[in-house]
Amino acid sequence: MTSLADRLDAALPQTQCTRCGYPDCRAYAEALANGVADIDQCPPGGQAGVARLAALLGVAEKPLNPSYGVEIAVELVARVIEADCIGCTKCIQACPVDAISGGANLMHTVISAECTGCELCIPPCPVDCIEMVEAPGLPAPYVRAPHSLLRYGARQQRLRRWQAEDAAARARKKAADPLAAALAKARGAPP
Repeated sequence: MTSLADRLDAALPQTQCTRCGYPDCRAYAEALANGVADIDQCPPGGQAGVARLAALLGVAEKPLNPSYGVEIAVELVARVIEADCIGCTKCIQACPVDAISGGANLMHTVISAECTGCELCIPPCPVDCIEMVEAPGLPAPYVRAPHSLLRYGARQQRLRRWQAEDAAARARKKAADPLAAALAKARGAPP
């Protein structure tokens, strides 16, 4: 049997946009299940999303709270203005579903079919070369939600792996440094 948080998470559009005030859709679902968030906080889900959450929680439907954003009638995706891109990679780092491709000091591009329209790539761009454009042929977020969730999960797993590898490399480097090991030993800490 799936938990209430699982059912609520499955009802969300999986844009991972953070507009609800939580770091991702799962955190918002858990807050809803624990009664500390309200059903009207997900602009990408729109009024239909509010209705789904209300039904799952057995509460009355209410209007989307505009302080979290407004419902968008047409699907939007990010687009890099290639002539202005300096290849800083800040947008790549910000994208929760790895929908931006490119390398350091190279032009970046958005994979439109993977973009959730979260807009998280826009604020870190130092040259303001990212814009949101209509994507009328793109399926609604709820249709794409399972795939977006898989991409988000894969990215989170990769970031955790990189973090662990980086920590292990730092530990190996520290252990290989005899001066650092001697100082650690003198302080009573393991090398």
